[in-house]
Amino acid sequence: MIKIGLIGAGKMGISHLAILGAHKNVTVNAVAEKSGLVRDVLERYGSFKCYDDHNDLLNHSQTDAVVISVPTKFHAPVVRAVIERGIHVFVEKPFCLNPAEGEDLMNLAKIKNVINQVGYHNKFIKTFREARRILQENMLGEIKHFNGEQFGPVVTKAKELTWRSKSDEGGGCLMDYAAHLIDLINFVVGNISSIKSAELKSFYSHQVEDAVYALVKTSNGIGGTLNVNWSDETYRKMSTSITVMGTKGKMIVDGTELKLYFKDKPKDQSYSKGWNIRHINEFPSGVEYYLRGEEYSDQLDHFIQAVSGKAKNDINTFETAWKTDKIIDQIRTFKITA
Repeated sequence: MIKIGLIGAGKMGISHLAILGAHKNVTVNAVAEKSGLVRDVLERYGSFKCYDDHNDLLNHSQTDAVVISVPTKFHAPVVRAVIERGIHVFVEKPFCLNPAEGEDLMNLAKIKNVINQVGYHNKFIKTFREARRILQENMLGEIKHFNGEQFGPVVTKAKELTWRSKSDEGGGCLMDYAAHLIDLINFVVGNISSIKSAELKSFYSHQVEDAVYALVKTSNGIGGTLNVNWSDETYRKMSTSITVMGTKGKMIVDGTELKLYFKDKPKDQSYSKGWNIRHINEFPSGVEYYLRGEEYSDQLDHFIQAVSGKAKNDINTFETAWKTDKIIDQIRTFKITA
């Protein structure tokens, strides 16, 4: 059994706690949470020791790994404290407030040889994983262009009372929302390497942006667009999609469906010439405990398998998350030059 500690028992922390508590290979033996009310409830109904500070948890509990779900502004110091003790670490997205912090932690994790993972859950959605395979096997031919879109009703009125309205706490559409899409494009299409144009728009917020529009290019030479808006009331919840145009066809993929158009019969016999539609339910799932979406359980299971030495530490590492942080920083600081 792997002993895991949880640092931060807010919305995502409680979600992770439920998934970890149901995992057959895990024992949650400690939780650190600032809220006394939350600690009281967890101590009353849980079987683990609770602390009000992450250093107390690290100093007084024997944990093999830690899951961190504290606000983004605390990621760097908390992650550092965990790594310096040689403890494996999973931390929520985005990785850090700036690329310099992330690069420092990435290098430290390599020195300490600890398993490291960041919570970009989209990479564990089966439709996106199949989309990545399609492109890696060159089934769409030469890729000419892609378009990444993400919409949702997060900020639909003027409100400046939460961390979402403060850029120095990880708020704003770019860091909190578009980060998911940027990281996913890096995974499915190719690492974004340069920003050709970028515009940040505010509709309701005064201190942060509510929409992100950008022209980008990947390291493998593919141009594309980012269109992200967290103030779109026409959506009930977050919707993320990628469209890819190639010389042999077209692909449209989101979290529930994969649509493929092939001009000719593809080499993969499971697909045919013309339009093909694959629903998420058609892809096999190995998740034993479903909460919110199987991808949330799947990502933690991958982390646990990596800690156990049964899987490679090669998905959502500090390094890939740091690359996402760099693109976020480039978009934020983009300036038009002659």
